Amino acid sequence: MNKKKRTRKPKRSSTRNPFEKPILDFLKAHDKENFRRKEISHKLNVSKKDYHLFREALDNLVQSDQILKLKGHTYASLAAQRMVEGALQMTRKGFAFVTDEQAGEDIFIPASGINTAMDGDIVEVRLYAHSRGRSKEGRVNRIIERARTQFVGTYKKSKYYGFVVPDSPKLHRDFYIHDDLVGGAKNGQKVLVELIKWDRSQLNPEGKVVEVLGFPGEPGVDVASVAMGHGLAMQFPEEVEKAAKSKKLDLSPKELAKRLDLRDMAVFTIDPPDAKDFDDAVSLEELPNGHVKLGVHIADVAHYVPEGSDLDQSALERGTSVYLVDRVIPMLPEHLSNELCSLQPNVDRLAYTCIMEFDNDLDLVDYTLAKSVINSKRRYTYREVQDIIDAEGKSRDPHAKTIAAMHAFSRKVRERRSAQGSIDFDTPEVKFTLDEKGQPIEIIPVERLHSNEMIEEFMLLANQTVTKHIYRIADGKRPYPFIYRVHEKPDAEKLQKFRLFLKALGYKIPVRKGITPKDFQAILDQIAGTKDEPLVREVALRTMMKAIYSPKNTGHFGLAFEYYTHFTSPIRRYPDLVVHRLLKEYEQTPSKKRLQDLNKRLPVICQKTSLRERQALEAERDSIRLKQVEWMTRHRGEVFEGLISGVTAFGIFVETIPWLVEGLIGMDRLNDDFYIFDEKTYSMIGKDTGRVLRLGDPVKVRVAEVNLERREIDFELVDEEKRKAGK
Repeated sequence: MNKKKRTRKPKRSSTRNPFEKPILDFLKAHDKENFRRKEISHKLNVSKKDYHLFREALDNLVQSDQILKLKGHTYASLAAQRMVEGALQMTRKGFAFVTDEQAGEDIFIPASGINTAMDGDIVEVRLYAHSRGRSKEGRVNRIIERARTQFVGTYKKSKYYGFVVPDSPKLHRDFYIHDDLVGGAKNGQKVLVELIKWDRSQLNPEGKVVEVLGFPGEPGVDVASVAMGHGLAMQFPEEVEKAAKSKKLDLSPKELAKRLDLRDMAVFTIDPPDAKDFDDAVSLEELPNGHVKLGVHIADVAHYVPEGSDLDQSALERGTSVYLVDRVIPMLPEHLSNELCSLQPNVDRLAYTCIMEFDNDLDLVDYTLAKSVINSKRRYTYREVQDIIDAEGKSRDPHAKTIAAMHAFSRKVRERRSAQGSIDFDTPEVKFTLDEKGQPIEIIPVERLHSNEMIEEFMLLANQTVTKHIYRIADGKRPYPFIYRVHEKPDAEKLQKFRLFLKALGYKIPVRKGITPKDFQAILDQIAGTKDEPLVREVALRTMMKAIYSPKNTGHFGLAFEYYTHFTSPIRRYPDLVVHRLLKEYEQTPSKKRLQDLNKRLPVICQKTSLRERQALEAERDSIRLKQVEWMTRHRGEVFEGLISGVTAFGIFVETIPWLVEGLIGMDRLNDDFYIFDEKTYSMIGKDTGRVLRLGDPVKVRVAEVNLERREIDFELVDEEKRKAGK
């Protein structure tokens, strides 16, 4: 049977929509404003009969990038925009922000306006006309610089093509992988994928597998995935390793003539038991006049890492060493970080020494900054030093008397610092015991000892002294270019949230706009020893601005210091290495050209190292979270004590004590009543029972679900009476 051949209707000839030009002309004439669709139609006297053409014209103009469509379904002329550059900060929900540094405001980027940008990319943003009652909004016009081109994910093979699902929740597109670019990856393996092409947001990015990490569950794969997922390089380039291994200890008469010879001084290191990079050593002498002479001796890394060398460029790119749960990713190759620069016991090492003399009032009366050579007499752990302190003079250790004097001096310094308003930043920490497969078998709360605090006080004193030195040699003039560690005071919005938070917990503590460090410390003192202390301390620290590196000295709010830098860890922090170089360089008057060069370079170094520091901190936190979730997989169904650490419209977060593992009790698991979220009091209130679940309240929870892939833990509340009855 013959079927009648169907013929296609001829396409309608394309003609310009009659409303496009009037819309364009109207918006151009009002380029300082934005309008809703109905407002434009009324201004143009659009009839009901032609309204569909009017809507079509608006859509055409938006899609052809001739006009802008903003949040709230409003429209504006392209002339209403300006360009802003900044780093894109993606969110898990798909939208993003870019900070307008000039205006000091965040620009909202909707998911539809992100284009092909990724988290951290430096982008140019078209800033739209101000939306009504809303913050600034824009769309990514172009990518200036990619923050990263390599990402970690899971390789998946479908029937027709391969793709990589990124681990990062801030990456919302899968990578298409051509069969020729799989790199031997198998379905389900963790891989490192490199972006090779992404020109259009309508298509997925294209990539190639550059490294296969292994299957999830294989030893080390999980933490390596976290590290690479944050863009951390696991290996050094060959030329950098070669440059490091070429470095030798120079104890020639010529070199020693340039240095203080302190090899006979009673100098020793105090570090964690698993430390390998000993970059600071200490000494102390009690003088006949009652003064104390404190020595802080820092590894002279700058001697081995010349400015501009391959080693230097690599160290700048890394910015910092990263301490993950099962490994260290060092800033410098191990030959330098763990051997040649490390202040190991009973071997000669080149150092940069800061010797400070303090009077009976703890005022600095004299100091010396000089290149030195030292020989550490002992490598102590914090626990060993604490045992000597606790022995109260009964220890037979040869340095017991010195350690006791160090401890007594450090307590006085700490008390004075606190009295001056310096805030105690200590927060609870945990470490892990891992089995041979890298699985966590124990979470151990980190014990905070007086020996830890002693070394911390000595490093703070050295950092202040070095910064004051930069001002002293300026002799009343503008100081030479330098790197400072600065910390701004909290902004008004964060302070208001903190005040409401304290009020919700029942504390009527004034939090004024012109808050001082001493005011902040007083707040923390008031809640010391209460059940809310850990929570309030954590929220207080979140209220603070982030400390950063800066070429401008604006002081350190949290420590209540006017002069502060980072000088004491050049093995693991690049700014410290630069500070050492500058101190040496300023022993002579620098040329005008050199000062101009430093004024250009230091802001770039500060910006980059501050970014690398945040990156490292996020990676460290993610590796801890990973092991916490893995540990919880072995404890499903078990009951833990905890504190409510967050209250939201979708449930409450609980942090187990003392393991610091946080999980969510979703609204669907609060099934003993219908709970209503009260945002003002940070609480959930049962409609029928009146039960209140408030931020900071102690609760008992049972581990209900653990999702290792998403690193999520679901808890459920445990009714104590039912639990005792075994129900």
